[in-house]
Amino acid sequence: MAKMEKIKITQVKSPINRTKKQKLTLLALGLRKIGMTVEHDRTPNILGMVKKVSHLITVEN
Repeated sequence: MAKMEKIKITQVKSPINRTKKQKLTLLALGLRKIGMTVEHDRTPNILGMVKKVSHLITVEN
């Protein structure tokens, strides 16, 4: 099996005054605090979540 490519996601802005869906998306990604970084496989599901909260996070390959 081929290895799944990973992406690093870092929260850079606060979810205060954001919609409930955006807050829940950050939690689903595993982000709870500003400056927190998580690593996920590069799947269509994860990329969709990243796109929804792209203004609150930074992404590295």
